[in-house]
Amino acid sequence: MSVSDGDIAFAVDLFSDLGSLTTRKMFGGMCLYHNGTVFALMSSDGRLYLKTKTPEELFGATTDQFHNMPYFAVPEEVLDDPTHACAHARSAISALLAP
Repeated sequence: MSVSDGDIAFAVDLFSDLGSLTTRKMFGGMCLYHNGTVFALMSSDGRLYLKTKTPEELFGATTDQFHNMPYFAVPEEVLDDPTHACAHARSAISALLAP
């Protein structure tokens, strides 16, 4: 199974308020980049994850982790709200870029 073009379009649309986004398919899934920084991935089953070391701070709770990597599932209620999703993504990106 591999991520569909529709799934990719959904993720890009969800995070469109972030500005410049690019995607790259890999291993049946896809990575999302903001200004060259990977901040999210979508697994081959279409599940969306944000990159963070502190999911409790980002989402207010621990969510499912993508394998043993620092990517945690975006809660369902966030997937329904682009404003909320972009706020989480901005926090994740800021943490990734911090020294």
